[in-house]
Amino acid sequence: MEIKTNEEIEKLKKSSKLADDCYEYICNEIKIGMTEIEIAEKMKSYFLEHGASDVSFDLIVGSGVNSSQIHSTPTERKIEYGDLIQLDFGCILDGYCSDCSRVVFIGEIKPQYKYIYDIVYSAQIAGIEKFEENMTASQVDALSRDVIKARGYDFEHAVGHAVGTKVHEKPVISFKNTEAIIKDNMCITIEPGIYIKDEFGIRIEDTCIVENGKLIPLNKTSKEIKILNA
Repeated sequence: MEIKTNEEIEKLKKSSKLADDCYEYICNEIKIGMTEIEIAEKMKSYFLEHGASDVSFDLIVGSGVNSSQIHSTPTERKIEYGDLIQLDFGCILDGYCSDCSRVVFIGEIKPQYKYIYDIVYSAQIAGIEKFEENMTASQVDALSRDVIKARGYDFEHAVGHAVGTKVHEKPVISFKNTEAIIKDNMCITIEPGIYIKDEFGIRIEDTCIVENGKLIPLNKTSKEIKILNA
């Protein structure tokens, strides 16, 4: 159902809070030499140990060149100094899903990583702060997409989707979707990204509730650049 009840919104908030907690946990666990699979397993274990019935999708842990894949599958690649790691994660708590993406940098941030991160960050903030109630899904998509296009880049997926008892619900927040109207008490993601083929990719995502005509992120973890001393 597109419009969420107050009870549903509370459940979505709790699921998102657990995703935030998992992110803070894994940032303290990531170490050079760990594999992507090990990181994903630690995140899944955290969710299950803290009340989740399952992850809401196959967790994405993409380091280095693997981050250039939009939907990468964790591999045996080991984390190295200077890596970036794309994390896309969420859980099912009390029947409701969460969905969040963050990027962390190991030891330092390379200039090309910072350049792209700043563009994606600006696009994601624009997608949230410039939102107005009763925009179409395509208009919401354009808020982030236009920032990225203005810098000479594009991204290959929709800027978001609705979230509820399933992690991907309708409407899709896409430039192709000119009919769906985004209204109060809808729950959607804003997740622009830039992917440099065979090099790296960066995506930042929050799950948000439309409240009094504004988009309110349910994910509260910082989106400032995060460098881990791993």
